[in-house]
Amino acid sequence: MPTSPRLRSLRAALGVACLVALAGCGGGSADGASGTLRVALTDTPACGYDAVNITIERIRVHQSGNAGDNDPGWSEIVLTPARRVDLLTLTNGVLEHLGQTALPAGRYTQLRLVLATNSGTSPPPNSVKPTGGAETPLTTPSGQQSGLKLNANIDVGANQIADIVLDFDACRSIVPRGASGQYNLKPVIAVMPRVIDVGQVEGHVDATIAASSTTVSVQMNGAPVKATQPASDGRFVLYPVPVGSNYTLVVSASGRVTAVMTGVPVATTAPTVVSTSAVRIVPPAANSAPGVVSGTVMTTPPASASVRALQTLLSLPATTVEVAWTAANDATGLFSLSLPVDAPARTAYVANPAAISFAAETSAAGLYRLEAVSGTASKSQDIDLRAPVPPVSFVFP
Repeated sequence: MPTSPRLRSLRAALGVACLVALAGCGGGSADGASGTLRVALTDTPACGYDAVNITIERIRVHQSGNAGDNDPGWSEIVLTPARRVDLLTLTNGVLEHLGQTALPAGRYTQLRLVLATNSGTSPPPNSVKPTGGAETPLTTPSGQQSGLKLNANIDVGANQIADIVLDFDACRSIVPRGASGQYNLKPVIAVMPRVIDVGQVEGHVDATIAASSTTVSVQMNGAPVKATQPASDGRFVLYPVPVGSNYTLVVSASGRVTAVMTGVPVATTAPTVVSTSAVRIVPPAANSAPGVVSGTVMTTPPASASVRALQTLLSLPATTVEVAWTAANDATGLFSLSLPVDAPARTAYVANPAAISFAAETSAAGLYRLEAVSGTASKSQDIDLRAPVPPVSFVFP
């Protein structure tokens, strides 16, 4: 499964060896001692879909990352009956609790999310509903067999609860398959602690842009760490977010320029409030129609790929943000992105602001770096949307 920039950022923020560090970072187990693993599910907003449904039968964990399906030592959370979840209902900090199980204390390095099989039932256990389209079964070959395999170091302490969240990125996980009208599930899931070392960012955008096309994200080094869509009243909640400082909040909305707030801190002591219902984030209106860049990502042998658009704001401190992301078509490699041409707008985080004012970053207007990723390889190309951009081609040997 390709490693997304978002997952790479999460690993950098949390530490690869301590992704779920609820009982310290030591390995091994306490002789005869046991603890509890508790699991919940959340989601990042999906682009271009009205529903993304998965049906979960069980969650399996093992202390060996190389354990096979039938090896001894598996512990399970079994959902009876299997639970069908629309991932798009799990935004704005909403969690779906999947259950818990007692298990021997120690470090668990393999987690599998086992999905039900699409077997002709209606509605299908795993499906996607494109915006304005019909519900279509998802192709989930790995999920129907041994489960969606996740590599995550989970430390379960003796007489302690390891409380984790599976952060499912539906937007990056659903990939069109040619012009067939079918979709593949290629899951991008981060495993995150929920009790220790995570915080929450909340605020309000202007209610006039509280639409399904609006996204709010916190980013680090140009990679989204958590994203959501605002509720109908404009309120948004980003949770869980690894504790840290210097996050960048990015708001993207149709007909508006990209709004960027730098220096957003995240702590465990209290939510970080970036705006309120009285003092809202209002991205400036765009004067120009968005520009469209399209092209192909060709891989040999055929493999999944994605393309994202990065924009750098040069005023100090210089900040790079991801403005848009799309999966390349699994069969044809085609991609297309719609991007603001007008200059992004920037402000700095202030606690309890009396007003929020944005300044245009004119030097960044229309300038983007496209980054294509396939597996662990990446290629990039700079573009200027102030003039027509010919189709862009990325070729991976």
